[in-house]
Amino acid sequence: MIAVAVSSASVSPTLTRIAVIAIAVLVAGIVVELVRRRRMMERYALLWLGAAATLLVLAIWKGLLTTLSSDVGIKAPANALFAVGFAFVVVLLLSVSLAISRLSDQNKQLAQRVALLDDRLAALEKQNAPEP
Repeated sequence: MIAVAVSSASVSPTLTRIAVIAIAVLVAGIVVELVRRRRMMERYALLWLGAAATLLVLAIWKGLLTTLSSDVGIKAPANALFAVGFAFVVVLLLSVSLAISRLSDQNKQLAQRVALLDDRLAALEKQNAPEP
């Protein structure tokens, strides 16, 4: 969103590249800090760090995005960047969906175990209760 605002204004390409580099470094720094504070798991941090590294490489290597877009058959390099961003979002959504599915299964198993333990506890309390 910031990169779009910077590139849509009439600024030099060098200033745009510096802004994209700064954003990539900022994202990497935030991700490392979140992992350090244990607010983000390493497996998700790898995705974000990969995205930041890709953005950094595309910003530093001047003709890479143009070369990649022409090799793939995309006319505008900005569209190639959009496609890379869309692919990242799809991978991120797939990863989060897998984690949610796994956690849902674990939650179901845990609820079943708690119900069994509750039933056992009720049977033990009934068995050990003094008779009137």
